[in-house]
Amino acid sequence: MDSYKEWLKRARSSLELAKTSSNELVYYEDLCFQAQQAVEKGMKGLLMYYSIEPEKTHNLSVLLQELEKHTEINDEIKEVLKLQNFAVQTRYPGQYEQVKKEEYEKSLAIAEKCLEWIEEKAASVRS
Repeated sequence: MDSYKEWLKRARSSLELAKTSSNELVYYEDLCFQAQQAVEKGMKGLLMYYSIEPEKTHNLSVLLQELEKHTEINDEIKEVLKLQNFAVQTRYPGQYEQVKKEEYEKSLAIAEKCLEWIEEKAASVRS
């Protein structure tokens, strides 16, 4: 199997985890981290689809910049940069404002749209 397909499957898995229902034991921050991971893995998979070895980074801006060398990226997709802080900052206890349900829902919608775009670019690879 092509390695990019596995990355896209893992991206889809992270997105499904991001959709997990929140309860008193599940933080929205953790669900948003999974949304960020879906985008990160998806972007890395798309870079591999373009025969580019992705950088080992959680920085979505770096990944977007590399993708822009190979495909056009519209402003709607660039909204994924709003997920950047979920990669590291909110993964652990610290000094940040807790994520509210509205922010989580918006983050999930951004991740879903981006992953759909990625899958379309890579010939709708999904299983």
